Amino acid sequence: MNILRKPFRYSFFNATIILIILNVAAHLLFSTFGLNKNSFGLNVLGFVYYHYFWQIFTYMFVHGDMSHLFFNMLALLIFGITIERTLGSKEFLLMYFAIGVLSGLFSLGVYYSFGRFLMANGIRPWTFGISLIGASGAIYGLLFAYAVLFPRSIIYIWGLIPLPAPIMVLGYAIIEFVSQFISSSNVAHMTHLAGFAFAWLYFVIRMGVNPIRIWKDAYRR
Repeated sequence: MNILRKPFRYSFFNATIILIILNVAAHLLFSTFGLNKNSFGLNVLGFVYYHYFWQIFTYMFVHGDMSHLFFNMLALLIFGITIERTLGSKEFLLMYFAIGVLSGLFSLGVYYSFGRFLMANGIRPWTFGISLIGASGAIYGLLFAYAVLFPRSIIYIWGLIPLPAPIMVLGYAIIEFVSQFISSSNVAHMTHLAGFAFAWLYFVIRMGVNPIRIWKDAYRR
């Protein structure tokens, strides 16, 4: 058997709730003790030059404010528990952290490459100091996973607009792609897109599933 596709023995231990508790606890610690988020968020200076290798994991537990934390944890609660019950807690955790880590490394690579380009042109590499924070990359991966596992599920956007789960993913992908080029906010849109991409690869490589085929079969007349 291909070791990459070796399944875990099914077990369920509410890993989603544990992740939410850890994220909330981390936010309270940062807020209470005023810890430097740049030491735990993912950035080129820390990870590449100071060898703060823990950042590739800790950045997923650091959030900018309560709104950032709330909406990430709400999405994790809504989609995470269903996915975890379907796949089992071990597979769910592997998926969550694999997508989160790979999305973070992708973004770090972009920041580093663009920073080196700036240096080569005599410009101070401001991208080296940008800190990536939040669980959004992993959570966008879970949105994708939900659409693959439950392709005929209907999601109500803002509780009003019904969309099939695959259409929701496509819509978010388009929004994030466009926002990457026109938005002036601090939202890491490319990390969200990376979450979708690595979730796709996870299904293809780890689970031997082609998401496009799943969606075609689900809506074939």
